[in-house]
Amino acid sequence: MERVAIWLEAIDQGLNWVPSWAVSLTLFAFAVLIAQWAHALAFRILTRIVSGMDLFWRSLVSRTEGPTRLAAITIALGFAANIAPLTQRESDIVQHVLLLCFIALIGWLANTTLHIWVTVYLRRFKLDAEDNLLARKHVTQTRILRRVAGIIIFTLALGAALMSFEGVRQYGVSLLASAGVAGLVMGIALQPVLKNLFAGIQLAVTQPIRIDDALLVEGEWGRVEEITSTYVVLKLWDWRRLILPLSYFMEKPFQNWTREGAALIGVVIIYLDYSVPIAALRRKVEEIAAASPLWDRQVVNVQVTDFKESVMEIRILASASNAGRAFDLRCEVREKLIAFLQESYPQALPRLRAEFGPVERADMAPAHALQS
Repeated sequence: MERVAIWLEAIDQGLNWVPSWAVSLTLFAFAVLIAQWAHALAFRILTRIVSGMDLFWRSLVSRTEGPTRLAAITIALGFAANIAPLTQRESDIVQHVLLLCFIALIGWLANTTLHIWVTVYLRRFKLDAEDNLLARKHVTQTRILRRVAGIIIFTLALGAALMSFEGVRQYGVSLLASAGVAGLVMGIALQPVLKNLFAGIQLAVTQPIRIDDALLVEGEWGRVEEITSTYVVLKLWDWRRLILPLSYFMEKPFQNWTREGAALIGVVIIYLDYSVPIAALRRKVEEIAAASPLWDRQVVNVQVTDFKESVMEIRILASASNAGRAFDLRCEVREKLIAFLQESYPQALPRLRAEFGPVERADMAPAHALQS
């Protein structure tokens, strides 16, 4: 014991020759290393414990690795600040840094908690199901609101961080309260962003579009691939992507082919000669539809919808379970119907008629006719 006391006294006397800032930095570095080591050990143990558990617990541990590391470092720095030889100014700076770390930690934890809740909630819905209307409704609504909530969490954390600085405290107040000149200037500058943000909230509530909806927008057909907090990504039929702002769907008309259900009626228009037998044509269309795996056994119909000068317009209807199958069914009906007409009723295809009668030549006309 006497030797230990002598060693401690020697260390204390030796530290008197070391600057206080070097001692403080050493303590802080040692605290960070201890926090990192303790967190890594605890995280490894928790990972092994939850490796055989449900997805929720595995996701909880993996997603909280960053926030828990920051929490461990913040706590260790707080202990180090209490024993480090700091001046009053240095102590204020360290306390301010710890306050910023605490604000960031709260925001990070809130965002992580929101992400885990959304992931667990959406596990109940499958977008790859045949009838996925309910799944698309919940997935769209949840993802939009999750992004809006993420923006709100970031804004609140940023405002709280700004309020901790004396020089820019008014900007933090303006950011949180949306008041004052700075708030007005920021509101004007961020008008497009705020416009799309509120459009996203309205889109989540009213849901004119959902994830995986089939849309006809700007003359292009595609499916909703992603809805972010500011824009919508449409995957077009040829794999191109059409990017549109959220406000577009609140201000301009568009076609939603899967608003209440995915089933659609495909339309085929064909122009044939008046001599075509409609009854035979109707039987053939019903036969084509019945033999096709694309038809959903709901609607098939053949009607003469118009008379033209030399042909008649025939409209063929056939339903399918979704837009893609409806398009393929229309193509199949066209191909097999034209083959049937070419083989059985070639005269029914559109043709031009001309009648030739006796023509009077000018040199054979009577003289009095020419004079008149």
